[in-house]
Amino acid sequence: MSKRAIILAGGEGTRLKPYTLSMPKPLVPIGEKPILEIIISQLVENGFNHITMTINYLADMIKAIIGDGSKWGIKIDYSLEKIALSTMGPMGLIDNLPKNFLIVNGDVLTDLDYSTFYDYHCEQSSIFTISSFIRSVKNDYGVLEVNKNRSLTNFKEKPVSKHEVSMGVYCANREILNYIPTNKYYGFDDLMLNLINKNITVKVKRHSGYWLDIGRPEDYERACKDSKKFL
Repeated sequence: MSKRAIILAGGEGTRLKPYTLSMPKPLVPIGEKPILEIIISQLVENGFNHITMTINYLADMIKAIIGDGSKWGIKIDYSLEKIALSTMGPMGLIDNLPKNFLIVNGDVLTDLDYSTFYDYHCEQSSIFTISSFIRSVKNDYGVLEVNKNRSLTNFKEKPVSKHEVSMGVYCANREILNYIPTNKYYGFDDLMLNLINKNITVKVKRHSGYWLDIGRPEDYERACKDSKKFL
């Protein structure tokens, strides 16, 4: 069975500067390979044989390095954004999307089983499924708890809170195209709020393994330390 994946590789990676001054974020090396090649290899191992990359910033560099997919024995093609369209806007430019398809941010390092996640989405007959992760966030400040009389009732020094966050990995049904405007900047947040407001069910499947969003220099440094797990 043919399985299609979309890799979002059009962003400038401004949070990851200076690493992204001369190359797009998906080509930043993790160990010996660009993060983009790691993601492609994982998708191939999980049975995805057609990958479309949405590209914008330094698009020609990505095309030259990744090519047409022959290196992996699959088909890779490209959807060029003439203007920045965020994460969901590019879906409207891609031809012949199948009934269900995977969407992956081009800067995600994870051991998620993409095939199992895809199968779950299809079994649930969901219009959209989010892969989630529990992330601990440290507050850099002392937190004051104050009552209505403005008297201190409790104090927490740099507390750690936990949140269930999106991993930047999704499965979608082609029906989402009905909610995405054409050639307009439209993000994941826009689509989720739109679907929630319309009472359309979005499924969330939690991942308990490894996940890292390589968005900041400290995340990139950690990814390089963990690279042996993925090479």
